[in-house]
Formats: sequence, structure tokens, C-alpha cells
Amino acid sequence: MSAGEQQPIGSGFGPKTEPDEIMADIDLAGKTAVVTGGYSGIGLETTRALIGAGAKVIVPVRSKTKAEEQLKEAGLSVETGEMDLGDLNSVRKFANDVLAAHPQIDLLINNAGIMACPETRTGKDWEAQFATNHIGHFVLTNALEPALKKNGARVVCLSSLAHKRSPIRWEDIHYRNGGYDKWEAYGQAKTANALFARDLNRRWSGDGVKAFSVHPGGIVTPLQRHLDQEEMIAMGWLDENGELSELAKNFFKTPAQGCTTTLWCAVSPALETHGGEYCEDCDIAQLATEDSPQYFHVAPHAVDNEAAARLWDETEKMLES
Repeated sequence: MSAGEQQPIGSGFGPKTEPDEIMADIDLAGKTAVVTGGYSGIGLETTRALIGAGAKVIVPVRSKTKAEEQLKEAGLSVETGEMDLGDLNSVRKFANDVLAAHPQIDLLINNAGIMACPETRTGKDWEAQFATNHIGHFVLTNALEPALKKNGARVVCLSSLAHKRSPIRWEDIHYRNGGYDKWEAYGQAKTANALFARDLNRRWSGDGVKAFSVHPGGIVTPLQRHLDQEEMIAMGWLDENGELSELAKNFFKTPAQGCTTTLWCAVSPALETHGGEYCEDCDIAQLATEDSPQYFHVAPHAVDNEAAARLWDETEKMLES
């Protein structure tokens, strides 16, 4: 096992920290950020906080009309461009359009994703959660490489506690041999997000780029759209009346609180000497052991250097096939 160091640094923040606490002394005037999924849920709150600190924010959207309505309702003025993470041609076009207008990108927040959806396959017979959450962001990030390296950007990849459900299934990543499980598939995709950030940091740190992965915490957002009420009751998120359970009330964060670890990774001066780590609750997460609490810490398989390098190579092979 070659899992990297995962040592909390005592950031002074915590699970219920609000965005204004993170951004209190941060000036992003003249900076440009790209936030995938930046028009709903924690992505919208991320966009709001970055704009509040002076950044110009670009948000790729699947439906321009719907997204711009949501952004307008939130009182936010952003640049949007059409992009579907599941359609790599649209990802490349969006990236090319951004590069033409913005030769320097200071922040890339790979926030968008799908969760626990029924088995769905792309045109290349890829499993949709892995294809959308990992491959789409892999292509976007690499396509934006010149702008990200221009002045040493920070890249934040949204992972999840669900990474503990599955390492990378090297022998059958896309479930072509059957046995599909939506939560295992989601877990694999979230492991991939963490590993991608780790190897991205290794590969591009010489150009000043820093990458981190983030578990934002438990938050009720549109990400749960594929879960029915019965399933959320069984998971303890809702009570028998369909209301938030006492566990959820104590454990879940608001969407605004859910974006704070992302913001911390994106702007904190305390991370200047770090890179590649998986973070939670506005700090670097501890490496999980058998004694770790169920809902905290990072599994070794999600911060394994050899697995991270292998995933990069395997993803490139998929794109070449």
C-alpha cells in the first residue's frame, strides 16, 4: 500500500462552518473560476461565495434556460456555456470556448455529478456514474490544462464518504460482466474522483497546480433525485413521516455549509505546502483504520498513489479506444 499522508492540520474550522467564515479575508478580484454544477445545490453556494469574494465564475450547464433561471433567482451574474459531462464532445467544445476567452483559470471546481442512478450506459458502453463523475471531469480538466497552469490554479474534485463502498474495480470498471449495484458504482466513481485529484497534483504540481478532493458532508440536494422516499427512510435520512430524521438533523449540513470544505481547499493559504489530500469538514481527513467512525476519515484505497497513477493510465486507454 502506498497511501499518502493524511494528517489534519487544525484549520480552526469545522463541519458547520459557514462560507463567509472561510472567505472572510479572501480577495479573488481578477480571478476566474469554473464550477461544474455551479447552478444548484452546493455548487450554487460555491458560486455565490466565489462571486462574493470578487471572482468571475463560469458555469457549464446542460440546460442553459433552466440554469440561467436558477442563477437569476439566486441573484447571481455568471457566464454560462453548454456542456454535458456525459457527452465528451460537448466537454471539449466548452473547454475550447473557455480557453479562447480566458487564457488563465485560477480555480476549477469539479463539483457536478450523479448519484445512485439506475444502471445506465453511455455510447461507449461505459457505466454512467463513472463516465459522468470521473471521465467527464478528467477530460474537462485536461482540456483546460494550459489555462490552469498559467498561474498555478487550484483544482478541487468533489468526492464523497461513499468512496468507502468500493475501490476501483480494475477487472470490470464498467460492469460489463453484470452484478451492477448503484451504490457500489457510485462509490467507485467517488474513489475515482479522489484518486484523480491525487495524481493530478503529482503530475502538475511542478507547474504550480494544486489539487484536492473533498467530502462535502451529508446534505439534502438535487443529487438525491434518484432515491425514493422509502429508500431514504431505510437509510435513516427520513423518518416514517417522510420528514428529516433526528439523525439527519444533527448530521446533515445546509447546502451553504456543504460547500465550505470545497471553498477551504480552493482558497486557504494554509494549504500552500499541501496537495493531493482528501479533505472533510474544512480540514485534511485522517486515514481510516478499523477504529475510524463510520462517517469520517478516508479509506486507504482512495489515496493510494499507485492506484491513482494506474487510474490515470486506464482512463487514457478508455478515451483512446
